[in-house]
Amino acid sequence: MTESAGSRRHLPTSPFHRPTQPAPPIEHFDVGDRVSHDQFGLGRVTGIEGADAVLVDFSGRQGRILSPFTKLTKL
Repeated sequence: MTESAGSRRHLPTSPFHRPTQPAPPIEHFDVGDRVSHDQFGLGRVTGIEGADAVLVDFSGRQGRILSPFTKLTKL
């Protein structure tokens, strides 16, 4: 069998062409906010590194969560 050289393109009029969903807005966190992470559990924001990352204390374990914070929710 032969492999294709590139990815498939769909024509704009194709019934299989699905418009892309707009990205959800990036949530804003402040120092002291209580948060919940899908993997690490409950924590508190201890620092902010601009819009790129937040530092979170998960019961004595420090974590640096990168933007867009998909697994982190504010409580």
